[in-house]
Amino acid sequence: MPKEDKNKKVKKTNKNKRKVLQNSKVLVKIHSTYNNTIVSVTDLEGNVLVNSSCGLVGFRGSKKSTAYASTQAGQDAAVKSLALGVKEADVIINGVGIGRQAAVKGLRDGGLKINTLLDATPVPHGGVKPRKKPKK
Repeated sequence: MPKEDKNKKVKKTNKNKRKVLQNSKVLVKIHSTYNNTIVSVTDLEGNVLVNSSCGLVGFRGSKKSTAYASTQAGQDAAVKSLALGVKEADVIINGVGIGRQAAVKGLRDGGLKINTLLDATPVPHGGVKPRKKPKK
């Protein structure tokens, strides 16, 4: 019977390998709130390739809600996506925060070519029913 060698090296495969893009066009989704801005780079099917946010870049507390922090988050997402071979992007902005235009500026400064810009912020049509008036 052959003995099993315990010193034998087993090669492990890396499950988190980055995919090589077939198409160099992506969707960039910017979610801007009053407290933070999240930038997600997805392929055309919606699978997230790269994400970044003001907190991920290194800002904490009230500094996360600034336009400068949103610019840095946009640049970080653009640099990460350029490493994957991305060249141009369609941008979808969602939310009412300060960093809406600043994140787009960061994407452009990071080297991405922006084809289209779409604002998908939900707007109420009529809103909710007002509360009833108090009795006198």
